[in-house]
Amino acid sequence: MENKREFVPRLIAWEITRKCHLACKHCRGGARDTDYTGELTTDEALKLLDNIATFNEPIIIILTGGEPMARDDVFEIARYGTGLGLRMVMSPCGQLIDDESAEKIKASGIQRLSFSIDGATAESHDSFRGVPGAFEGTMRGIEICKKHGIEYQVNTTVTKLNVDELPDILELSLEIGAVAFNPFLLVPTGRGSDLVDMELSPDEYERVLDWVRIKAAEVDLFFKPTCAPHYHRIIRQKKGPEPKVKSPMGARMGHHPGSHGGGHRVKPSGHPGSMSSLTRGCMGGVSFAFISHIGEVQICGFLPVKCGDVREKDFVSIWDTSEVFLKLRDYSNIGGKCGRCEFIKVCGGCRARAYAVTGDYLAEEPLCSYEPGKRAESL
Repeated sequence: MENKREFVPRLIAWEITRKCHLACKHCRGGARDTDYTGELTTDEALKLLDNIATFNEPIIIILTGGEPMARDDVFEIARYGTGLGLRMVMSPCGQLIDDESAEKIKASGIQRLSFSIDGATAESHDSFRGVPGAFEGTMRGIEICKKHGIEYQVNTTVTKLNVDELPDILELSLEIGAVAFNPFLLVPTGRGSDLVDMELSPDEYERVLDWVRIKAAEVDLFFKPTCAPHYHRIIRQKKGPEPKVKSPMGARMGHHPGSHGGGHRVKPSGHPGSMSSLTRGCMGGVSFAFISHIGEVQICGFLPVKCGDVREKDFVSIWDTSEVFLKLRDYSNIGGKCGRCEFIKVCGGCRARAYAVTGDYLAEEPLCSYEPGKRAESL
């Protein structure tokens, strides 16, 4: 009998195209509204899904971009993955969704869509997204999904530009019927490197995560931050009841604090949505991987270190043998205060943020204000 793998991907983000009509300030890939050469063909895409399906595990495939709906064969790819037993979800911009495409989304077996809303108003969202009318287009796409019974969640990239709007974006997510709200803490890569001055400070970061912890217990939707692994430390440190707060931004907004990967998750019922599937804060190389539009594999889309190429080696082999993946599965390789931290096994620090700041993906998380105590091996 074959030995069961210790590490299996639960979530794979696949940038099926980099083409996009928006010009978002934070875009990891610096996507543009142009055709890109070298993207995987339809046959290569289907072969990749065949290979991933050999894990024989309930793997979620996020079809992302760019704008995934800019690719003509997106629904063929989704339908094929569904037929293999993979759980297909998609992250469109929203503007290309109409009644016809909504029916194709349903027919292809796509289980959930995620929409990015980076401002509570058209003005702030459109400024961040770089195209007038982006907010209106996203809201129109959401209404069409609602009409067709398609499940959707909201993602928000958090910077100094919009952090004070988080309560309003959460409220908007509830109003429009989203099943989940995932704030993404900025990782300064791609065009996002131009926003490095807009990145939250460690103390602001801590206050935002504590606000999320409190609000998550109050609202009726799945609410968890992404690219914020030390959230898993915070929810373990603070277990008692907390006062309700209006805003995440600490003393400036009237709240004084006391002292995990993202995106789509799987509920026990088999649908995208709960913390039951989490391994630790940073899942890169442990239960998560990213595949680029040209087939290059990374631990996540924000860490531009090539771990393999699916045109040269199948994904399963890359997952099992990549030197980067193997290093990240051994906690003893992580340096600085992360390596000394008693929460290393539930947090891990953001490897992409460490790389963006230091050039070393094994360095300590630069935006964590916590000073480690004695490591508790039981964690």
